[in-house]
Amino acid sequence: MIKDLIYIGLGSALLAKERVEEELDKLVEKGKLSKDEAQKLIDNAKNRGKEEEKRVKNELRDAIKEVLRELNIATKDDIKELKELLKGE
Repeated sequence: MIKDLIYIGLGSALLAKERVEEELDKLVEKGKLSKDEAQKLIDNAKNRGKEEEKRVKNELRDAIKEVLRELNIATKDDIKELKELLKGE
């Protein structure tokens, strides 16, 4: 189910990207926008997308960590600490 949601999101983003590029191309053809202006708009959108991706990844990482804490599942650090304790015995 999560995979499906990711695929839907990626597909929607790709369609939106293609649509925006088509519309920008039309504006360039009509002379309402220069190629440089269109490229700047595309670059700005990409940069905003990258920043949003970072934010979402951080939020997802935090949510997963919280779920693991609630389920009381050992982390890599917990296991490492136990190994260190066992070595000392």
